[in-house]
Amino acid sequence: MPRVGTRSASSDERAWAVPESLRPTLAEKYGPVYAGDEADRRIRALGLFATCGDRVTARAIELGHPPLLGIVDYKTRRREPVAPELFRSLAARRRVRVSNPPGCLTEGLRVAVKELIAEGGGLIEVDGEEDLGSLALIESLPAGATVIYGIPGEGVSFVRVDAVSKEHVRHLISLMVLRRIRHGS
Repeated sequence: MPRVGTRSASSDERAWAVPESLRPTLAEKYGPVYAGDEADRRIRALGLFATCGDRVTARAIELGHPPLLGIVDYKTRRREPVAPELFRSLAARRRVRVSNPPGCLTEGLRVAVKELIAEGGGLIEVDGEEDLGSLALIESLPAGATVIYGIPGEGVSFVRVDAVSKEHVRHLISLMVLRRIRHGS
């Protein structure tokens, strides 16, 4: 299984870290949020879409409408483990593993998203935290696609990819702190 963004030996990678001052902005809702049957109905009606988060990715697969690309870390916000078997159909297309520390968006995750979109989709397994993967999805998916992600205790957020959402993501990333992180030993 390819591992993008990390190497077998020690290496540095660029990462965009979320400063404390940006956390409230990132917590805002950028698309409508639906729960229950209404969320399921809307997921089934989507054209091209991608998911970020274990529960929402698994739900789309359960509904028989898998995303082009799903980003998971095999745990929920409550730290409950999620069974890898739930994502078998996406992983069968292609599976890539990346490291992405909490509160960061690594270059490896951004590159993996771009590559998998170009290559027909699949599953990105994140060692760390996948939350900011939704930014990489909006950044890389074509206009007209939708990015969905779960909001714990509320439901599923649906963000339409267009020029406005792409510009918003570029702006958010520009407000993050660029740093180098070390992988390996």
